[in-house]
Amino acid sequence: MSFLADRLSLIKPSPTIAVTQKAADLKAQGRDIIGLGAGEPDFVTPDNIRAAAKAAIDRGETKYTAVAGTLALRKAISAKFKRENGLDYAPDQITVGCGGKQVIYNALVATVNPGDEVIIPAPYWVSYPDITLLVEGKVVTVACPEETGFKLRPQDLEAAITPKTKWLILNSPSNPTGAAYSHAEMKALTDVLLRHPHVWVMTDDIYEHLVYDGFTFVTAAQVEPKLLDRTLTINGLSKAYAMTGWRVGYAAGPKALISAMNMIQSQSSTHTSSISQAAGVEALNGTQDFIPKNIEIFRARRDLVVSMLNQARGLTCKRPEGAFYVYPSCAGAIGKKTPDGKVIETDGDFVTALLEAEGVAVVQGAAFGLSPYFRISYATSTEALTEACTRIQRFCGSLA
Repeated sequence: MSFLADRLSLIKPSPTIAVTQKAADLKAQGRDIIGLGAGEPDFVTPDNIRAAAKAAIDRGETKYTAVAGTLALRKAISAKFKRENGLDYAPDQITVGCGGKQVIYNALVATVNPGDEVIIPAPYWVSYPDITLLVEGKVVTVACPEETGFKLRPQDLEAAITPKTKWLILNSPSNPTGAAYSHAEMKALTDVLLRHPHVWVMTDDIYEHLVYDGFTFVTAAQVEPKLLDRTLTINGLSKAYAMTGWRVGYAAGPKALISAMNMIQSQSSTHTSSISQAAGVEALNGTQDFIPKNIEIFRARRDLVVSMLNQARGLTCKRPEGAFYVYPSCAGAIGKKTPDGKVIETDGDFVTALLEAEGVAVVQGAAFGLSPYFRISYATSTEALTEACTRIQRFCGSLA
């Protein structure tokens, strides 16, 4: 009899973290590796945010905080929702966790009973299905092919809903595709949800600020206020504020749900770092001037990567609306052979052969629920991206 819990057999380690670790291991062995697996901006956390953290340390703000987060941070989050999204959330409707992942985990632990269904559009962020499985929920994936812009269509949402549906998880802009829902596209989905009052919606808006070409971000509760009492609006500081390691995610929703999530958190991490929370107050209340500058850098990188990938033999790459990922198809490489005679049968084979031959680490589409694709994070230097795409072109050209 195994000492480990049976539930561990339901899940797997994060594929994106695994790729990042493998790239690091190969680098340590002396290989020339370019890692494009991690969803982490290469920018340093802005000076004013780091200064706020140092000042908090000097003031001795190193004690426990409220489980839900400091009142100052929850007030800053409340003001952010009002200012940027037109949403009214009181501080007691807001919870702060150790990154967006813990907030999602808390929500699903607090609400999902065995057999409850969670609708997850695919491609999806790798943790949505595994957290659902860990809490004994049933994952209902809905394929969102490239022909639909990698977006959930209202008729497909309608078909997926059953009496057992508990949640719909929406991520816009999306990890891994960068696809983002326009106001009209989001309204079409919220219209479906209005017809099914037992279904709650969890919106993961972590890439909210990272949109391009004049795209206007919207979130579900903003588009359809009638859904406010069954929507959990999730966001965080990791991506737009280059604060991945600070671990500050947050969510707003009905008081009863937030209280339940706080109860779960009180028996796990208790709260995120007091110093990170002080930095978070400055991030939300302080200058936002760096965000447009970073967005412009990301946009230029996106255009570079899309252009170079579309010049690689056998690859096609859609230009995404947001985030810092592209999700190219490697369908044209399937069935081909590498110079040493290995047949590329899956996107997993493709990314493994690419890493071995050219030292470029990317993540296979199978990890995100839609093949044959792979994900590239372009949150790294323009020089590294140019070299990586040159290597990808060379690798694709070597396949026969």
